Amino acid sequence: MNKSIAAICFTAMVSGSLMISVPSVFANTESDAVLNALPSYNGNDLELSVEADRTNFKLWSPQAEAVKVNIYDSNNSPVPSQVIDMVKGENGTWNCSVPGQLYGKFYTFQVNHNNKWLNETPGVWAKAVGVNGHRAAIIDFDKTNPVGWDSDKGPEIKNITDAVIYEMHHRDFSMHPSSGVVNKGKFLALTEDNTRSAFGDATGIDHLKELGITHVHILPSYDYSSVDESNLPANQYNWGYDPVNYNAPEGSYSTNPMIPEVRVKEMKQMIKALHDAGIGVVMDVVYNHTAANDDSNFSLTAPGYYYRYRPDGTYSDASGCGNETASDREQMQNFIVNSVKYWADEYHIDGFRFDLMAIHDMETMNRVARELKEINPSIFVYGEGWTAGDSPLPVERRALKENVSGMPGVAVFSDDIRDAVKGHYSNAADRGFATGKPGNEETIKIGIVASTAHPQVDYAKGNNSKFPYALSPTQIINYVSCHDDLTLTDKLAKSMPGSTEEQRQRAAKLAQTIVFTSQGTPFMFAGEELFRDKKGVHNSYKSPDSINAIDWNLKHKNEDLFKYYQELIKLRKNHPAFRMTSSEEVAKNIRFDNSKEPNLISYSILNNANGDEWKEIKIIFNGSDETRTVKIPKGNWSIIAEDGKINATGLGETTGGNIEIAPVSAYIVARK
Repeated sequence: MNKSIAAICFTAMVSGSLMISVPSVFANTESDAVLNALPSYNGNDLELSVEADRTNFKLWSPQAEAVKVNIYDSNNSPVPSQVIDMVKGENGTWNCSVPGQLYGKFYTFQVNHNNKWLNETPGVWAKAVGVNGHRAAIIDFDKTNPVGWDSDKGPEIKNITDAVIYEMHHRDFSMHPSSGVVNKGKFLALTEDNTRSAFGDATGIDHLKELGITHVHILPSYDYSSVDESNLPANQYNWGYDPVNYNAPEGSYSTNPMIPEVRVKEMKQMIKALHDAGIGVVMDVVYNHTAANDDSNFSLTAPGYYYRYRPDGTYSDASGCGNETASDREQMQNFIVNSVKYWADEYHIDGFRFDLMAIHDMETMNRVARELKEINPSIFVYGEGWTAGDSPLPVERRALKENVSGMPGVAVFSDDIRDAVKGHYSNAADRGFATGKPGNEETIKIGIVASTAHPQVDYAKGNNSKFPYALSPTQIINYVSCHDDLTLTDKLAKSMPGSTEEQRQRAAKLAQTIVFTSQGTPFMFAGEELFRDKKGVHNSYKSPDSINAIDWNLKHKNEDLFKYYQELIKLRKNHPAFRMTSSEEVAKNIRFDNSKEPNLISYSILNNANGDEWKEIKIIFNGSDETRTVKIPKGNWSIIAEDGKINATGLGETTGGNIEIAPVSAYIVARK
């Protein structure tokens, strides 16, 4: 398991106490064979479709004894204005139609199970919802499209390795008073141009453009449980890994959650603004578990079907959050696939990050990647290649990091490079290569070659992985920190006691240089480029803004660090040698030098790799606190990085020979 228990269980703690595994009243006594034999429905008209003269309702609930739909005139109406009995149809569906277009109305379903009417539910396919998502809303989606939406699209990229991913939370990015943003914590925050800190530095979307990233990965933006949308002045905070309505935006990120159209329109406005800036949008999705168990929309729609259970009738809990969904059942697989396709089509989402992806089966993830590519060839899919606990799903079927070779269109996070660079995530005091701890050199090499087979890399010496699990660099996401666990700033402070901030920033620069020059796709956490911290809180899922919000005054204070990130991103984008797409290319073009000193790695990228203008790039990482001497072949070299400085177009020239490499730094030279 590669994620701390504290960081994976937060979703279950929304009521103030950790969910424990309890028996389900819906636990199936039937065998999986019986459940798997139930008819499935894969149409795109589930739950609601509006025609010129009628509104149609369709619910999939194959074992229901009866189903009714309740129509409400408003979200707060105490009783429905109409109650309509649905008629059993084909493939496990129930159907009914109502004359007229019911725009402005709300609805819920009720299922009769074992001669008992269950609680009302908006169903699993609600695309618009009222406040707090208890009722589904009927809206005209065409009227939610911003001007120019029909021609809107994200950046075109040939391969995921061309992306530079920036992970952010809506509130973190704009809530601090220094952000200069008006719509703080809202979708609209990313639509505001010319926002500035008190020092005049660009913030918001202008900052993203200035930094040079290609995609923002936004933490969950669907409707989730833990924030009360009816009481936004309470200023609640949550990461949002507690899903309720998977296909409707979260209301607390809108300016008015009371009006269902607003959250839809404002999320589209945000996406269009980012697209207009040349930035793609990756959506963080959490199909592996739900915020509730027996009261979830899944349980109230098709009781017992959508989850995995233990033999004793308790919910299986590979999520560490109280339950786990059953992607290996056909209708759940259909739901996941059609849900991401809906977000890609209706909202123009450019990529998807799957939380605890290994809870899902490989077949589902392959289908996700395949069908998304049919919508948009530039879309990419990646996720956490681990679970938080055991699952009834056989290991060989799980979308694990170790099984990624069976998912050619899917990428996984590299915990190899993460822990080797900065120290293990579970031990705040542990150091890594960039902070002077020897013994991580071979694992760093595993990261450099993106976990592919390479004749000079000895996987037997790897810390986390013992074999080359990736088919190609396109299957690896490299990072040193994310929303989970300590920020890089906090990790360095805890693992380097007595150090100065300047020393810690040198280590940060080295750490990120390793990430951004390695094969695979670089991923960074919002605010790292400003040396943002979270005051040492590693699991800040519900911590206040005083912990989570990015202080934009840091951009002025740490201008040198920001510019380092800028140049690092520019270097990667300008040179395809860092973005190879096959294991064969990597094995052919990367040659490691025979360095025996601890905390020293030296290697070359050769042969104008991947069509690069540079014939050879020499890269040296010195993670020790001592100057090291390395021999560079004689020639005319351009110095790109040296002694904590970097410039994508060159800092100067050298003719090679014996070169002194400053402590805790990267040295990069290139020649044509």
